[in-house]
Amino acid sequence: MTRISVTVDGTKYEDEVEPRLLLVHYLRDRLGLTGTPVGCDTSNCGACTVDLDGVTAKSCSVLAVQADGSEVTTVQGLAVNGEWHPLQKAFHERHALQCGYCTPGMIMAARDLLRENPAPSADDVRHALEGNLCRCTGYQNIVRAVLDAAGSTEPSAQEVAP
Repeated sequence: MTRISVTVDGTKYEDEVEPRLLLVHYLRDRLGLTGTPVGCDTSNCGACTVDLDGVTAKSCSVLAVQADGSEVTTVQGLAVNGEWHPLQKAFHERHALQCGYCTPGMIMAARDLLRENPAPSADDVRHALEGNLCRCTGYQNIVRAVLDAAGSTEPSAQEVAP
């Protein structure tokens, strides 16, 4: 067992974990943060995308011990005081989901894009989401939702915390 200290969605956790435990399983099974789904377990689908120290990461390809000392933001950490993040609202309003399985990863990847480029083109959005697969929607409403949220994104609680 290895001792880790990690801040997830603004809360610091100290735990003993097996060195082979994946971050996605730590988030879901140890912390109960089931908003980050286990998709393919091979980093191909992007459903498990989280923010790791300011960079998107597929949590099925990161060991929990590699996140020691890091800050992790999940899709659940984007809401502030019960208010959805603008991307979450836009995905809901634009019907940018069907089964919803890919949605957390799509939102996290889109959030990363909008931090870098607050006024993306549709092609920019498509390029930014290339590592995330959706088997239901055909992507059109996802692209529209990201474009709707562009320019209106508010920082999450973790982004404004000291």
